[in-house]
Amino acid sequence: MSTDIAALGAIVGARNLVSDPQEMAPYLREMRGLFHGRALAIVRPGSTAEVAEVLRWAARTGTRVTPQGGNTGLVGGQIPVAEGRQIILSLQRLDAIRAVDPEGNTMTVEAGVTLLRAREAAQAAGRLFPLSLPSEGSCTIGGNLSTNAGGTAVIAYGNARELCLGLEVVLADGRVWNGLRRLRKDNTGYDLRNLFIGAEGTLGVITAAVLKLWPLPAARTTAFLAVPSPAAAVAVLNRARAGAAGTLVTFELIPRIGLDYVLRHAPDTRDPLAETSPWYVLMEVSAQAEAGLEDAVSAVLAEAMADGLVGDAAIAGSLDQRNAFWRLREMLSEVQRLEGGSIKHDVSVPVHAVPAFLERASAVCEALVPGGRVVAFGHLGDGNIHFNLSQPPGADKAAFLARWEEVNAAVHAVVAAMEGSISAEHGIGRLKRDLLPHVKDPVELDLMRTLKAALDPQGLLNPGAVL
Repeated sequence: MSTDIAALGAIVGARNLVSDPQEMAPYLREMRGLFHGRALAIVRPGSTAEVAEVLRWAARTGTRVTPQGGNTGLVGGQIPVAEGRQIILSLQRLDAIRAVDPEGNTMTVEAGVTLLRAREAAQAAGRLFPLSLPSEGSCTIGGNLSTNAGGTAVIAYGNARELCLGLEVVLADGRVWNGLRRLRKDNTGYDLRNLFIGAEGTLGVITAAVLKLWPLPAARTTAFLAVPSPAAAVAVLNRARAGAAGTLVTFELIPRIGLDYVLRHAPDTRDPLAETSPWYVLMEVSAQAEAGLEDAVSAVLAEAMADGLVGDAAIAGSLDQRNAFWRLREMLSEVQRLEGGSIKHDVSVPVHAVPAFLERASAVCEALVPGGRVVAFGHLGDGNIHFNLSQPPGADKAAFLARWEEVNAAVHAVVAAMEGSISAEHGIGRLKRDLLPHVKDPVELDLMRTLKAALDPQGLLNPGAVL
């Protein structure tokens, strides 16, 4: 290491300045293996003051910085560019839960707190923090906010942006903005908080946040439904919103091919219904009153079955059965890799347009890649579909994945025609950076560049991501 880099040890402690290639390796590769980076060192500060001192050092030396949380991002925004002339700023040691306020329904946590710990801390205080992601044991609050994470409860509670009241952020020059406000109403000028949420560490480094909490639900009903089509699923969604006598928290669309993948590769799983169906829905409703919820959900499903919108349904009768239903959904992403290469899309369209999108995008992919297997699933309640294409059986994986950009372009064209988004919840990162100019209004993109230049004039924060 150069003398300049070694000087960081005086800020964070020698053992928290990692330069050994073997120790650095886990920080330099993202979970899907699409991005491999290089860095001068991994710097692991343990406080906001240390983060500020590191960024002041970076500003003095002109060293670029890639912030990183739990390294669970799916678009490469947490991996440094290949030339390696930068440091990774790992926020994992900022892991304090600073305060839990049940009466005010808020919790103040540092950026390195995992989502699972945040949820557990809220529950211990009799409260709910509703952000729900399969990677909750590894992903961190700072990363969740930096990517404006979504998940399976957005239909009820919103994305990470809607779950945050205040932030603490270290700017590119090392100044600290203390915006840790716990107020629901604060009309005192520009909303700086929302500049940094979803910015993927390009405008500043989030070090702490005030999160919104809710009372724990008194009752919860989880159902697994067989539906003949996505259009039928949308119709059931609208009925459940209106008549389920509670808060519709989850409404996940699952294709039969995805369920087959899970049953084939995931141990301790089984088909939850007697008859097969082309599509399924995992639905969950919660309420603050214990009585009457399951009866109300059963009534909605009975009416939907009578009208041909639902072919069969099972309501979880125990926690084990609920967990079994959820395992079928949560394993969908993981098992796809066991079927070979998978070209992925994280897109959204208006909810009413989801059936037409699935039909058109599937036709496009099947024409481009004969024998390719469409695996489309996700958050129907908010229009976010993970539209993935598995390689044809027996095909060459590398040759198939080499068509990633071609397939993306075709699917994104369908998304654009339906006024949707090419990135619903995963962010832009490096994977979709070059696509952004084609989907953003030119004035909007110019405003983004103006903000970047104002807050990070040296271009030191997460270079190569987003812009």
